[in-house]
Amino acid sequence: MNAPDSGTPQPSLFATSDLRTTAESDPESSGAARLSPATADIPRNQHSSADATEGTLSENAALSQLLLEIARLLEEQHAGEFRVRAYRNAAATLQELRTPVREIEAAGGTPALEALPTIGRSIATLIEQYLRTGHLPLLDRLRGEENAERLFAMIPTLGPELSHRIYDALHLETLPELYAAARDGRLNSVPGIGRKRVLAIRDYLAGKIRSEVRPPAASHRNPPQSEQNRQIPVTELLSVDEEYRRRAAEGRLPKIAPRRFNPAAAAWLPILHTERDGRHYTAMFSNTARAHELNTTHDWVVIYRDDHQSDGRWTVITSQFGPLKGCRIVRGREDDCLHHYRRENR
Repeated sequence: MNAPDSGTPQPSLFATSDLRTTAESDPESSGAARLSPATADIPRNQHSSADATEGTLSENAALSQLLLEIARLLEEQHAGEFRVRAYRNAAATLQELRTPVREIEAAGGTPALEALPTIGRSIATLIEQYLRTGHLPLLDRLRGEENAERLFAMIPTLGPELSHRIYDALHLETLPELYAAARDGRLNSVPGIGRKRVLAIRDYLAGKIRSEVRPPAASHRNPPQSEQNRQIPVTELLSVDEEYRRRAAEGRLPKIAPRRFNPAAAAWLPILHTERDGRHYTAMFSNTARAHELNTTHDWVVIYRDDHQSDGRWTVITSQFGPLKGCRIVRGREDDCLHHYRRENR
């Protein structure tokens, strides 16, 4: 293919701006090479024309505003300055972008999004979530709006009604828990969930798990997210839990007003943003129906990880039985917790 005439101006993906494009300027950067506004490697036939209408780019603008809201909430909730700046920079990039971000994602997936100035891996993943579902789980969480029913309703073949039935019957909170219920038969007991739908849900969730697994050649450097999170010692998660409960008890944390189970719209739920060796964690008391039913809203602590390396979710509770009775444990990692406390008591 002949190179374009050097005298012919090439359309730029971005409006002129002073955004820095080096990895050093982006605390969310995954280390991948950045594309400069003049050299973004998107096929020319997918570029927006210079006179692209405002309507064509409205999704960019809407997503930019949502990222700005994330930045504002993180700042209000005392998150790290670098993290706040990362979302503001990403919002500016989307606002100035002359190509619909949906086209860029369709052409090259996550790598194409990460190649944009100031867009790191975690924000690229967030953008993909929005393009796929119309929701930003992180924003829901920061607003105090996150709930399992909304999460489940994003799965094909499930809607709000069936998601509510699943949650009401089985008290599931996460996609891994839903996958386990689909595999062990519990999901079959939910009214309206037939065998074919259970199989479809199981296949869909299995596909999501497989999609996170990288080729073996790269796995020694970047293990799958589930493996990365499994490698995080329970000591680290328990330290986040301890910091959260201590600072909440001291009244030193900002509070948000969750939408669910809060008819008075009171700002009662403390929220913590903290870091461990570059890993971002958010912690808050559980505001689920199950926690309210068992009166554990000030015992169960949900910890989220969302940074450029991985994401994850854990629940820390006070064990009510067995050798760990009275101890704080990470649900699902009881054996690791037992080893942790045995080492502590040596």
